[in-house]
Amino acid sequence: MTFKEQIKQGIPQVLPPKKEYDTAINHAPKRKEILTDEEKQLALRNALRYFDKKHHEELLPEFKEELEKYGRIYMYRFRPDYKMYARPIDEYPGKCEQAKAIMVMIQNNLDYAVAQHPHELITYGGNGAVFSNWAQYLLTMKYLSEMTHKQTLVMYSGHPMGLFPSHKDAPRVVVTNGMMIPNYSKPDDWERFNALGVTQYGQMTAGSYMYIGPQGIVHGTTITVLNGFRKIGKSPKGNLFVTAGLGGMSGAQPKAGTIAGCITVCAEVNPKITQVRLDQGWIDEKMTDLDALVARVREAKEKQEVVSLAYLGNVVDVWEKFAEEEVYIDLGSDQTSLHNPWAGGYYPVGMSFEESNEMMANNPELFKEKVQETLRRHAKAINKHTEKGTYFFDYGNAFLLEASRAGADVMNPNPTLGREFKYPSYVQDIMGPMCFDYGFGPFRWVCTSGKPEDLAKTDAIACKVLEKIMKKSPEEIQQQMADNIRWIKGAQENKLVVGSQARILYADAEGRIKIAAAFNKAIKKGKIGPVVLGRDHHDVSGTDSPYRETSNIYDGSRFTADMAIHNVIGDSFRGATWVSIHNGGGVGWGEVINGGFGMLLDGTKDASRRLKSMLFWDVNNGIARRSWARNEEAVFAIKRAMEAEKKLKVTLPNLVDDALFKKI
Repeated sequence: MTFKEQIKQGIPQVLPPKKEYDTAINHAPKRKEILTDEEKQLALRNALRYFDKKHHEELLPEFKEELEKYGRIYMYRFRPDYKMYARPIDEYPGKCEQAKAIMVMIQNNLDYAVAQHPHELITYGGNGAVFSNWAQYLLTMKYLSEMTHKQTLVMYSGHPMGLFPSHKDAPRVVVTNGMMIPNYSKPDDWERFNALGVTQYGQMTAGSYMYIGPQGIVHGTTITVLNGFRKIGKSPKGNLFVTAGLGGMSGAQPKAGTIAGCITVCAEVNPKITQVRLDQGWIDEKMTDLDALVARVREAKEKQEVVSLAYLGNVVDVWEKFAEEEVYIDLGSDQTSLHNPWAGGYYPVGMSFEESNEMMANNPELFKEKVQETLRRHAKAINKHTEKGTYFFDYGNAFLLEASRAGADVMNPNPTLGREFKYPSYVQDIMGPMCFDYGFGPFRWVCTSGKPEDLAKTDAIACKVLEKIMKKSPEEIQQQMADNIRWIKGAQENKLVVGSQARILYADAEGRIKIAAAFNKAIKKGKIGPVVLGRDHHDVSGTDSPYRETSNIYDGSRFTADMAIHNVIGDSFRGATWVSIHNGGGVGWGEVINGGFGMLLDGTKDASRRLKSMLFWDVNNGIARRSWARNEEAVFAIKRAMEAEKKLKVTLPNLVDDALFKKI
């Protein structure tokens, strides 16, 4: 069968042969056993409902074995034989260009070079899934190949509910992931209901088909590192940034450190992903000995090198060793997947990767104790460095939250609302006031032709647009504009592409709209192929997350999720090609609600109309909420937006004189 025929086939009527478990691939750890005997039977019934009754007798023992061995039913037998990657859009079968674009993005999320655990359909973060099983993938791709521009595919936490009649301006796909009743949104609830096959953790851009590999956060991480050094009044050159994690999102850190121009030490316990990042050129050197690491860092400091060093081992050992050897750390953070601390997101110190995975599955309570003990040690070591002047920030991975739950010394001795922890979130001190409140966030695009030359052309178009905008930009956002122009000019030489021909660029509403409009004109003239627009949910308005995206909201509303819901609803009727809303994300299940979108630019008038309507809302609804919280930069930004668009009328806050409270 051809590739197109396999896509159109969906779930095969004749069972394919069983597949061998490929040990060369990076696999998800075994999930802990949490289902009762009755629930296990229910999980098997749920899995078998995708298949004709005549196959149940053969598949039942196989699925039972998967559930017992891996803690989930992945249906490995149905994993496609064709290579998984984002093909040029015209290689996909279909009746609708928008549906083909979504197929491009789904396959990119599952590309072996992109996905963290591709055979388990997990893109990043240890549990960020595109689908729960391979039957869902096959059925979804089949529906997309059949879809017309008057239908919408409804995705229910990985399950393709079906095609429903709609209209050309409706989203082609509506995605939800993990939208639990609030009282059923604890970590063990995810374990249970995911094992049952009825919900999944979509992370931010995994389950919404908008992940573009670690490049997706390289730009934001670069801005964070640059502004972190600016905050402490130092040049990055010759100075040290220490962090942890080389997986999906966290893999961006060493590359970002190199682009920013510092020395980066990034620890990682997983040998496979460490080697992948070395092979991809995202790290310069891999080290396994702490004494050798200390010597190498000292050499790099002396020579003022720009270099990224991966330490294969636990980051706690690095913090402790550097304290013992008096290696000064200028910036410190952590980007392990602590939103998922008990299932592979964070590993105990003093244990091998293999020992940890075994304990995680077979003795989860002891594993949890070891993780919390490690968090206490981790925090203690960090405190030793910060007492000497190190600037440490929480990278929005729930490090401080989980450390506090473990009883670590991370609480502010003089807490105020929103500043309960000893250390700030990077959103509180850097990304919030410097970027999000002004409307700058991670706008991204993918060239569906698959041609590197198309990506180069879009880079040039975006740079030209930004340079033109910057000439008339107010002083308040000149630094943001300059950083973005510097970024896009160096994008090609930094070799950021992993998987699809994609790019990310921090831009505000004006920049996003004008760049998108310029792309659409270029597509119409035949200069480039169709382009998919999107963004990370980690943005101005898509996500309500009290310990990350909205951690710099101090009016008491940071635990509300109205903004994310408003965002996805508004995107839906303003022209997005697909929309998504998730429970969970970078800081954990039950800790955040986040929404995203994808939009196909095809050179048409319809695309031009949609991009202007949707992108304006997608940014400014978040700025409006931030300005109501009395964020000074957001008040400035929303006033600019109202001046530019007279139909925009936003309620502005009246500030209260602090002196009044001294009289009562």
